[in-house]
Amino acid sequence: MKALIKKLVETTSPTGYESQIRAVVRAEVEPYADEVRVDALGNLIVRKGQRSPDGLRIMLAAHIDEIGIIVTHVDADGFVRFTTLGGVRPHTCIGGRVRFLNGRSGVISMEPMDDPTRVPTFDQLYIDLGLSSNQGAPVKVGDVAAFERPFLDLGDRLVAKSMDDRIGAVVLIEALRQIKSTPHELYFVFSVQEEVGVRGATTAAFGLDPDLGLAVDVTGTGDTPRRSKVRMQVSLGKGPAIKVRDGGMLADPRVIDWMVRTAEQQSLPYQLEILEGGSTDARAMQLTRAGVPAGCLSIPCRYIHSPSEMVDYKDVQQAVQLMVALISQPVDLS
Repeated sequence: MKALIKKLVETTSPTGYESQIRAVVRAEVEPYADEVRVDALGNLIVRKGQRSPDGLRIMLAAHIDEIGIIVTHVDADGFVRFTTLGGVRPHTCIGGRVRFLNGRSGVISMEPMDDPTRVPTFDQLYIDLGLSSNQGAPVKVGDVAAFERPFLDLGDRLVAKSMDDRIGAVVLIEALRQIKSTPHELYFVFSVQEEVGVRGATTAAFGLDPDLGLAVDVTGTGDTPRRSKVRMQVSLGKGPAIKVRDGGMLADPRVIDWMVRTAEQQSLPYQLEILEGGSTDARAMQLTRAGVPAGCLSIPCRYIHSPSEMVDYKDVQQAVQLMVALISQPVDLS
C-alpha cells in the first residue's frame, strides 16, 4: 500500500485541475469496478455491487484535489506573483518549491521585510523560476501549481504533500480491492474541488441521491508541542477517528453509533473526533436533496495544508479494515 500512497501523493493536481490524479486513480480502480464514469464536474464515480432487499445505496467520498496556487502576474524580470487555490498559508510557503502542470518548477520566496519576525502576506511572496526576464516565460497568468515534495517513509510515519486527501483516496481504493461481497450498491466517489468548497461532492451527491453517505478525509491532531491547552484529543497511531462534529457538520448520531459498534466488533482501535474548524465532503452529502444520514472516517494527520503532512501507516491500514467491515454487512441505523 505504501507504493500506492507514494504514487498518489506525488501526482500534481491542484483543486479544479484534477485530470492527472483522476487518471492515476482510474487505472487503479477499473479492474475492481462494475462501472466507472466521470461526471460533468470531473468527479470519478465508481460503482460496485447491486442493492439487495436489505441493502442501501451508499456514497463513499474522498477528494483527490489538493491545495495549490494560481499565477496572477509575471513581472518584467520573470518573477511570478500568485494567489491561492484552497487553504494555503503564507508561512508554509517560504523556501518551498512548487510544480506547475507543464512540469516547470520554482521556488517561493519573499520580499525583504522591515520586521523579519512578522509573517508575510501573499502580496509579499513570489515564485522564482530561475529566469532573467519574462520573455518566453514558461508560465502565464492562470497557470496553476502545487507544492513539490517527495514522499518520505519514516517507517510507521509517512510524510508528503497532499496526504489531504490522497490518503483518503488510498483507503477507498484498498477497500474496493478487498471487499468480497456486499448487500449494498456502493458508489466510490473520488471528488474534485473539495478545497474550494466541497463542490464535487455537492454535485455528485445530488446526482446519486444516496441513502447513506460516508466521507474519508484527514483530521488534525492534538499530539504535537504547543504552549496553549490542547483542544484536540486525536493522536497519530491510536487508530482512525470517527467524526462527531467539525466546523461544517454534526455527524448523524446513528451513523456514529454504527461506526463505533462495527469498530468494536472488529476489535479495531478508534478515536472520537471533534474538529473545531474545517469540514469534509460529508457536509455536502448530508445536505443534498431532502437530507442524507452522513458521517466521516478520519485519518489523523499532522501539519495539514503544509508541504509535509504526516500520517501513521497503522492508522491507514486500520481505516481500510474498518471501511471494509462497514460496507460488507447490512447497515443498522436504528
